[in-house]
Amino acid sequence: MSNVRRGRLVVVSGPSGVGKGTVLKHVLERDDFVYSVSATTRNPRDGEVDGVNYFFISRDKFEDMISKDEFIEYAQYNGNYYGTPRFFVEKMLSEGKNVILEIEVKGAMQVKKVMPEAIFVFIAPESREILEARLRGRGTETDDVISGRLKIAENEIRACLLYDYIVINRDGAIKECADDIVCAVKSDSMKPSNMYNCVSDFFN
Repeated sequence: MSNVRRGRLVVVSGPSGVGKGTVLKHVLERDDFVYSVSATTRNPRDGEVDGVNYFFISRDKFEDMISKDEFIEYAQYNGNYYGTPRFFVEKMLSEGKNVILEIEVKGAMQVKKVMPEAIFVFIAPESREILEARLRGRGTETDDVISGRLKIAENEIRACLLYDYIVINRDGAIKECADDIVCAVKSDSMKPSNMYNCVSDFFN
């Protein structure tokens, strides 16, 4: 009987300012979690490494991959393509790694249509007031930009019921939020539908 379990694709969303990057940094400290590397047609920035920050490919290559259905999801921003290549995700999953895909709500719902077996986690703020304080604390955005981000956040938070799990990133409890995500993945992995291959020899 094999003890090797296939990894899980973990799709994570949350509003701007909720602290997704910081929380996921703690999740990725664990050996069985890796970050999904996206492909893009934009040029590398200083210090970016192909295959680490992004897979940097030509527009022709990207569109050829689209035609061959080689992306789990993709979109265009500012004239460039960005997408999640299947080959990287599948390679990591087959090695037993849980792949973290951080993406906005619209993209997450696109992934859900293609890979409904993925685990969908929404990181929510403790309150609207705390989210606004975090956005203002950055000191990099105008009042108009912050108001726009809060309106977008309201719509994103309404969509949280479309996710499998909701975790709250409370002030001073980033590690606890990361632990909640790990626990959600472990719990989901132990559902009968996901454990059947590990016990199927008993039914032969």
